[in-house]
Parts: sequence; structure tokens; C-alpha cells
Amino acid sequence: MKIKQILPILLLLSSFSFYAQSEDMKEKKEKIKALKVAFLTTELDLTAKEAEKFWPVYNSFDDKQFELRHTKMKAYKNQMSGLALDRMSEKEASLLLTQMQNTDEELFLLRKGFIENLKKVLPAIKIVKLRVSEEDFNRKLLHQYRDRGQKK
Repeated sequence: MKIKQILPILLLLSSFSFYAQSEDMKEKKEKIKALKVAFLTTELDLTAKEAEKFWPVYNSFDDKQFELRHTKMKAYKNQMSGLALDRMSEKEASLLLTQMQNTDEELFLLRKGFIENLKKVLPAIKIVKLRVSEEDFNRKLLHQYRDRGQKK
């Protein structure tokens, strides 16, 4: 069997242990990261030389993006929860909106810089494939999560 045929099976088998309730968030993040590495490596068909240069750039970007999304966005979600949102003044809402826009801009600039760095490492077609592959991976992960939630 080809690796592209084996990968979905591997993802499915890994998902059973992935969702064990005794695991903490860090372990889950590491498992997702390992699945993502396997998936992207297969999808991008990286040469050894490309992989050697690609993964440090990608991991740095991914860590920074995760940090932005999960620290700042988590704070925003807390401020936008039901009661907090109902008590929010117009001035506070305006400040929150500005903060959210600034974070969106930081994420945009981070991705823009990441792509510029990747251009030094990969051909443009593989950079485009990366974007598509990331979306595919996230979609598959979401489907697994939804499917598991419906079985309960």
C-alpha cells in the first residue's frame, strides 16, 4: 500500500488514543503535532534537503501562531462571554475590537513573513500545497472530533 492510503488509517487508529480523557492538553497538542507532521510530510513530498530546512521554519511559525491564537484569543473569548458582554460599555467594546483587529493583523504579518521565509526553502507550488494540506488536515481533525462527539 502507498503511504497516502495508509495515512488515513493511521490517523483513525491514532484518534482512539488521542481522545482519552486522562491526557492533558499538552499531550493532545503533541499528538496533533505528530499527526500533522506525518500528514504534511506525505502531502508535500519533501526531499530530505527541503525537510531539513522546512521544519525549523514551519515549527517556529506554528508555535508563534499557536501562542497568538490561544493566549490573546482566549482572553477575548472571556471578555465576550454572556455576562461580560452584557455588561460591556461602548468604550470597552471599542477597545476590545481594536485589540482583536491588532491580533488579526499580527497573525497576517506572521503568515506573510512565514511565506517569505518559505520562498527561500521551497518552490512556490509546494508552498501552495502546504496551505491546502493544512486546511485538509484541519478539516479531517474537525471531522474526527465531531464524529467522536456524536458517538457519545
